[in-house]
Amino acid sequence: MFRRRCSALALLVAVAACGDRDAPTSPNTSSAPAAGPAAVSPADAGERQSRERLARRFALALADPGFRASVKSQLDASPVREHKIHFQRFLKREGGRALRELARISRDPEAIIETDAGKSVALEMYFPVPEHRAKWDGGADLLVATALRDGEAPVAFDTKGRREVLSAAQPPATPVLAIEPVETDFDAPAPAAPFLCCAGGGGPTPPTGLYMTASHFVQDFEGWLKGSPEYEIHILGQSGQTDSLNSYQCAGEHAGGYYAFDQNNLDWTGSVLLFSQQQLDSYKSQHPNQNFRILALEDDDGACAIRMDNNRFKTFITVLQNSYPNLTGGKDTTTSGIGKIVKRANALQKILRAAYSFITTQDDLIGNAVEDVVTGEFHTGFNWIVKGESNATNGWIKLQMK
Repeated sequence: MFRRRCSALALLVAVAACGDRDAPTSPNTSSAPAAGPAAVSPADAGERQSRERLARRFALALADPGFRASVKSQLDASPVREHKIHFQRFLKREGGRALRELARISRDPEAIIETDAGKSVALEMYFPVPEHRAKWDGGADLLVATALRDGEAPVAFDTKGRREVLSAAQPPATPVLAIEPVETDFDAPAPAAPFLCCAGGGGPTPPTGLYMTASHFVQDFEGWLKGSPEYEIHILGQSGQTDSLNSYQCAGEHAGGYYAFDQNNLDWTGSVLLFSQQQLDSYKSQHPNQNFRILALEDDDGACAIRMDNNRFKTFITVLQNSYPNLTGGKDTTTSGIGKIVKRANALQKILRAAYSFITTQDDLIGNAVEDVVTGEFHTGFNWIVKGESNATNGWIKLQMK
């Protein structure tokens, strides 16, 4: 896939800023999530145990030089971003060859391993730290790690099966092979950009609509075991005639066409479509007097599919509404002498219609974009502030109608 295609930052914008994804930075220890695991439900505990057993067996199997060589070969050959491999599919490839090897070397029955793999969420396997990926030469000096939730201290095993708890804040010097919930669509790779933005570019004229042209985030909202961040911007609007919100459009790495962007670091400039004028007109026609919200997420489970606890979201919106009454949404309008603009507006709905299982990882809520004149916070070159939970400022973006 053309990795140097036009891509964009992760929040509320994105179309293209040619360049490969940078290495993930280690979270700042002052803002990193707590390392210790929180209280877990029986379902969570079962998932944690299954994943740890799979990680330990895999680490034991990697003591075998032939198995290591096979794993390295398949990781190196993976065309997926960060050279990821779908773990459960890997076990079943070539008639279950890897599964048999795991059973033989770990001395556990195949049926037991299959049971753990089957009742776990879909998993992917890769080196989340680029330096580790470059450093590992196929030798036995590596760890296999997993964690139930993003930001939690990973549990790792060496090739002798010895267990250790790693730092949640930064990776160790030893290469770490992660077995983590799937963030990648292995059946539909990220689409190529519909036109070139770089030197010698050209192509069809982008549609009119709401664009993001610059963004800044205060952190990457991703633990080191999860690899590079996957930022998404969602346009939320009224669901039917209810008091709930639904995502009408997602812009992100796996979004198609002009909505595709791939944030490399905390600062980005470019042009990414968030909502076309046709979509805006259709929404206003179906939902008179209802405006939209612009929500920024760091995706942890399923591209362009919001996974979030509804109570958490409602509390977040309630605090925001109390801070900036009736002005936390947006709408497009026409201003004399300026033309089409996007400006602050009332947004009523507080309930999010989103699928969320407590066995999966919640997406990281970056925030709701609020126009800077409402928040009273201004940053040169930007016009909307991204407000997170407890009304924290998590970034700022530039929105414009084109």
